[in-house]
Amino acid sequence: MRNISLIIRRVWKSAFMVSALSVLIVSGTQAQDAKEGRTIFKEKCTSCHALDRDLIGPALQPIVSTKSEEFLLKWINNAPALIASGDKEAVEASKFNPSAEMTAFPTLKPEQIKSILAYIKEGEPKKEGEVAGAGAGASDEISSFSIAGVVAVILISIVILVILGRAIKMLERLILQKQGVEIIEEESGSVLAGVNQLFKNKKFIFFFILCLVVSLGSWGWMGMWNTGVHTGYQPTQPIKFSHELHAGTNQIDCQYCHAGAFESKNATIPSLNVCMNCHKQVQARESHDGNISPEIQKIYNALGYDADKMTYDKSKEKPVEWVRVHNLPDFAYFNHSQHVVVAEEAIRKEKGLKPEEPVCFACHGPVNTMEEIYQYSPLTMKWCINCHKDTKLEVKDNAFYTKIIEAHEKIKKGEKITPAALGGMECGKCHY
Repeated sequence: MRNISLIIRRVWKSAFMVSALSVLIVSGTQAQDAKEGRTIFKEKCTSCHALDRDLIGPALQPIVSTKSEEFLLKWINNAPALIASGDKEAVEASKFNPSAEMTAFPTLKPEQIKSILAYIKEGEPKKEGEVAGAGAGASDEISSFSIAGVVAVILISIVILVILGRAIKMLERLILQKQGVEIIEEESGSVLAGVNQLFKNKKFIFFFILCLVVSLGSWGWMGMWNTGVHTGYQPTQPIKFSHELHAGTNQIDCQYCHAGAFESKNATIPSLNVCMNCHKQVQARESHDGNISPEIQKIYNALGYDADKMTYDKSKEKPVEWVRVHNLPDFAYFNHSQHVVVAEEAIRKEKGLKPEEPVCFACHGPVNTMEEIYQYSPLTMKWCINCHKDTKLEVKDNAFYTKIIEAHEKIKKGEKITPAALGGMECGKCHY
């Protein structure tokens, strides 16, 4: 019997540690998969799909639960090919919207598609109120599931420790009774005394400290990993400008307001004079009981404009203090024009954009559906590097790369090459 108790002690400790580590690893992996899937979904899927409502394509959450993972992997990877093969399930799925063909995503790896499916099943993480600062976006990314899993493992472990401790003690009492040893009954003390006795057990203290270190370490790691990642950041702006109304309903081209994105490093914030090109006449009085819209009135106030007299008073002018949404570190250099002009075709193919969608959607997401603008992509180094790894450059008939090829030919001939020939005269090379 003594040997049995020793075996039980050894086995349950090993089994418990394995199961605890498995739960932590699985919970962390699932959280990471859903998190990565959310990022990919926002980049590639939101122009046609939503989780809980029909858009160009059907609502995804009700469908994913009814389809096999094998079919979904093939469908997302290359739906047109699957339909062409005559697959009954694929043909049936294509009937939802015959006028819109499902885009193929051949560059997506099976692990990435599984991450998307994990996010669809889990759904959008709930936010604790409106995001008001840069740190709020990071807190949404910390998986409550992982932390809850760690706490549950600790509580279950304590219960198992107590139960097995009592079982071992009972077995030892039976052995002593058979050996004829007189057993002196211990007086039952208070709960506090029992807790004090428990914390005198070195094995329990070691296990408690180990769980505490793992819990705090996991929490700290997730917090540090998401530091500076502001996906979903949506500050309150001084004027409630609706991109959904302007870029979506009215279909105003991005370049009309953000002309700098196509000509320079910065996209630029449009001046209020650009707003006044329309809002001298458009005042939305019909939806405000004959009064000028309060948001349009803010534009007038900032310019010192009197709508009745149609005159400007420069003494009343004041700047609009817009809150920056997309913040890159000072050491990071990003050139808008180089991406949206030189690399436009390459980015379009990589991100699966439709011809009518501006290339801006690749990074900023479907702004034509955003009532208030928010940071759509993580803008992390990993995110940028992955795009640079996967995107295939379109060098044919591209003036930028034609210039580089010409420079290489001159180098081969031993001719003089200056920095100007390689774009060294661009302002953004020196002026940030």
